[in-house]
Amino acid sequence: MGEITISLEDEQAQALRTLAARLGLSVEELAQAGLVDLLARPDEAVSQVFDRVLSKNKELYRRLS
Repeated sequence: MGEITISLEDEQAQALRTLAARLGLSVEELAQAGLVDLLARPDEAVSQVFDRVLSKNKELYRRLS
């Protein structure tokens, strides 16, 4: 597994520590969970393009199937 180091503003670091403590997680576990969740979501702009292309070509795809 790769390792990444990030810098946060003092207020951000404190907010992360506070939330992690409230959830019963380490700061690292919370940060990792947040990043994993973010990376698992499709990019909204890409999703919008896909939706537009699929909608635009819907009839063509129907005829080809």
